[in-house]
Amino acid sequence: MVKVSILFILFLTVFTTVVSAQVKIRLFANQSPESAVFSVREGVYEINLFNGEILRVFKDEPVIITRYYGKLAIKKRNTEGFICDSLIISGKTGNDSFSLMMNVKSHTKQYYSGDLQCFPDLGTLVFINISNVEKYISGVVMAEGGTGQNLEYFKTQAIIARTYMYKYFDKHLNDRYNVCDNTHCQVFNGLSSDSLLNKAAMETRGLVILDKDSTLIIAAFHSNCGGETSSSDDVWLLGQPYLKSVADPYCLASKNAIWQKNFRANDWISYLRKSGYNGKVEDPSIFNFLQESRLVDYKAGSFTMPLRTMRSQLNLRSTFFSVYAIGDSIVLKGRGYGHGVGLCQEGAMEMATKGFNYKQIIDFYYFGVLISDINNAVVIKNK
Repeated sequence: MVKVSILFILFLTVFTTVVSAQVKIRLFANQSPESAVFSVREGVYEINLFNGEILRVFKDEPVIITRYYGKLAIKKRNTEGFICDSLIISGKTGNDSFSLMMNVKSHTKQYYSGDLQCFPDLGTLVFINISNVEKYISGVVMAEGGTGQNLEYFKTQAIIARTYMYKYFDKHLNDRYNVCDNTHCQVFNGLSSDSLLNKAAMETRGLVILDKDSTLIIAAFHSNCGGETSSSDDVWLLGQPYLKSVADPYCLASKNAIWQKNFRANDWISYLRKSGYNGKVEDPSIFNFLQESRLVDYKAGSFTMPLRTMRSQLNLRSTFFSVYAIGDSIVLKGRGYGHGVGLCQEGAMEMATKGFNYKQIIDFYYFGVLISDINNAVVIKNK
């Protein structure tokens, strides 16, 4: 028994707690910037020069950063330019923020706090923002959840965003940063300007969602479930016990609760034929399909097809739809927006409006979970 236990510890798993007060975010990750203009918004910044000197940067002193023959060319107003391999611009007051405008002519300017790192890579410039975790979280909530909502909804979304960040903290470790700023990780467009949203992030500081084994959950969410969330078993190859289907009455009056898409009957038949349908087409009612509760497959006679495949191929808002043959048309009447797994954002917004707190909202959408400080989380890694 002792030998088995030792082998289990040595070869199967190692337990560690992941905690960091800072996060490295790759900015404009889905673009290929050739240049940028850095400007101080608050505080004072310093650039370490290649000869050991320090270049201080204040407000109204823009710094132009461009790619130059595999290196960086740096030029601050009224100073001599220089060339270097990489660059770190560090805030010095503890309350420093800056703007960054990509590809000068595009005028895409966004605001960030903390430090900025830059280096050339594969024909583009890589910009990495080294930010305080909670300021990053509030920025994610602003981008992913919008503004003008109830405080308890913002708290809910902040805890979800923080859970995701820590769970995938090493996602881009080999690329020298933690997360990117687009949908590959979490959308982040810089600092939040919403004081209520910022308050939500700070009042839930460090809180994450854990499963029964104290590991960080997959904190899935979507826009609107159409009245019933999806079980992760029906959407992903590997299901999770805390991501089960739940009836949700709170989102039914929201803007994304229902949708409709029409097809010509001949186009619908052509699509099904290409997908393997070889049944009769004389009576269009064969294509009728009723989905009162979430199903996995579309059925027409003996023909079946995964609903998630149809959603992807036909660019549908969700897999939660029914099909009706009406005259020369095939009408899809759908419910919800998104994959349907986990938290329904519009349902959560309505729950917060009705007086539910963030704990009750999270417990409603995620089964058997615990809201706890990140210091209590356990990360299990296979050796």
